[in-house]
Amino acid sequence: MIDSWLKKWNDRYRENDFAYGTKPNEFLKKQILKLKTGRVLFGAEGEGRNAVYSAKLGLNVSAFDISIEGKNKALKLAKENNVSIHYQVGLLPELNYENEQFDAIALIYAHFPPNIKSKYHKLLDKKLKKGGIVIFEAFSKNHLEYQNKNPKVGGPPDLDSLFSTDELKSDFENYEVLELVEKEIELNEGLYHNGKGSVIRFVGRKKITTVPKH
Repeated sequence: MIDSWLKKWNDRYRENDFAYGTKPNEFLKKQILKLKTGRVLFGAEGEGRNAVYSAKLGLNVSAFDISIEGKNKALKLAKENNVSIHYQVGLLPELNYENEQFDAIALIYAHFPPNIKSKYHKLLDKKLKKGGIVIFEAFSKNHLEYQNKNPKVGGPPDLDSLFSTDELKSDFENYEVLELVEKEIELNEGLYHNGKGSVIRFVGRKKITTVPKH
């Protein structure tokens, strides 16, 4: 699973053009502007469009992905925009992020393989400070209908890699839900996100106090 996952993304990011463009995702752009300062971690960040945009706002930006080709493109984009981002390549459990290191975590189309995606969400939760924010946008389970009509809209071809609102509630159970919605949107992001699709959008604030379970 990991080898095929890695090959897919290295092949995609090895292309000259940016797979999803160089402009930030619209939902991310709207939400990240609400953060005045702080440290932000971008998961499955690929070619860096969202991380670079956030660094230009003055945020302290870290990112990770399994693709070295993605990192190379991201660092090139950062240099062109006169910003720096701290970018690691590898599997999340092997990376050296500290617990409660970040003020925000951004997951924009971070479709991790089905067998690890909830595990990754739980692990990322540990890296977020209490009171910190998760910003999430990815394709919903209803997206397959859109993909069948228009393959150019992109997204994983299997149901288990897609998301439901219940899944997000479960993975981020200790959060105040600021926004959680499934909706149809029009995408125009580079080569691989074009057309109508169905997405889940989630913004949650990690609760400062926890209620013990009995």
